[in-house]
Amino acid sequence: MGQLAPSIGKELPLSLLAGIGVAFAGLTLVTPFAFQTGGDNAFIALAIPASLLTLAATQAVERTPTRRALWLIFGVGIMLRVYALLFDPFLSTDIFRYIWDGRVQAAGINPYRYFPAHDALAHLRDAVIFPRINRADYAVTIYPPVAEFFFLIVTRIGENVNVMRLALLGCEAVSVTLIVLFLRRMERPIARVVAYFWHPLPIWEIANSGHVDALAVALMLLGLWVALTGHAMRGAVSIALGALVKPYVAPALASIWRPWDWKIPVVVIAAIALCYLPYLSVGWGVFGFLTKGYLTEEGIYSGNDLWLLSIWRLIFGEHRGDVTAYAVVAALIVLFMALAAAFRQNRTIASSLADTNMLLLVVLLLLSPNRPWYFLPIMPFVALCGGAPTWIVSIGALLLTNELYWEFHIPKLIIKSILFGSFLLACAWSVRDAYLQRVANTG
Repeated sequence: MGQLAPSIGKELPLSLLAGIGVAFAGLTLVTPFAFQTGGDNAFIALAIPASLLTLAATQAVERTPTRRALWLIFGVGIMLRVYALLFDPFLSTDIFRYIWDGRVQAAGINPYRYFPAHDALAHLRDAVIFPRINRADYAVTIYPPVAEFFFLIVTRIGENVNVMRLALLGCEAVSVTLIVLFLRRMERPIARVVAYFWHPLPIWEIANSGHVDALAVALMLLGLWVALTGHAMRGAVSIALGALVKPYVAPALASIWRPWDWKIPVVVIAAIALCYLPYLSVGWGVFGFLTKGYLTEEGIYSGNDLWLLSIWRLIFGEHRGDVTAYAVVAALIVLFMALAAAFRQNRTIASSLADTNMLLLVVLLLLSPNRPWYFLPIMPFVALCGGAPTWIVSIGALLLTNELYWEFHIPKLIIKSILFGSFLLACAWSVRDAYLQRVANTG
């Protein structure tokens, strides 16, 4: 009995992790059917508890034998991604635009020139992809050039949803590998990768919906790894390429830039210019639907969907020029934080990742996007940095799921107030804890 006790002590945490994995897998397996029956609300009702199980798993792996935990973590994570591939994308139709843009480029046509329903593209239409393209009758593509390169390359392998999703899962595999490498370099348990690999957000938004944000995240993490291990300019190029997939990852540049280093800004600008060069036949049209409609549709120009500005207006009323004032203040906040990260003394990998994480979180707060997949860039930092603010935003992003409109929906202002209000409270609590810890140490 005395000889068995240590073995039981080691096995119990693994059994706990396995139990969490079974419960998590069960919730994930029924999610597509629940969505078909109950829509977005049913999806959210399952995804939120699943994400809380992911949080519990992250706590459990701290006490679990690493090798056995990793087999379980990757086994469950891979199985659920394969399962998600079995279903047509049901939370978004963006992937059909990706395939269309690849097809248009393969035909030698600039994807920023025509919207999909334009007569000039009639010969490219089919019965599978074209009917499911959103905004097909008025919007040219919104995606930056590196995303367009990716669409072209992948669709030369196959012009279908599964090929595109598998390519994006390949990007996610790069991200997961880099998360493990970072954890090992920081001497943290590599089993913490469970925080990413079992989280519902990447499972559904990448494996099922196939969002190109997976490429942006992989390029951002690759750039951070390359830069923080001694090759800053190469890393900056990779992050810049990621920003030309989704601009939300651009703040990561601040954590690798050294003050007064003019080479990195020049290299970044050159990389951006070279990537846009093949599409300049349409002039300013290279910015696609972004400036012509997206910022209006997403409530940015009006300020209606900017959460902090909406709260201000609710209290003080709407005033002329308040959107411009908000944009200036938001830009100054981001600039101040970026400079604080750049000027940090005794910079380490852990501190640089923490600075990047906080910058991304603040940018998301200030822009308060309406779609959950825009929060994918913070997902690696749930594993790398952890902390209540990051967990709250990663879980709260699931509340923004709104693919169906035939059911009851909570107003966006209330949802965002829950999401970002909780984030601000968590930040305030973290600052309080840090202050008390500092006082205790100095006392």
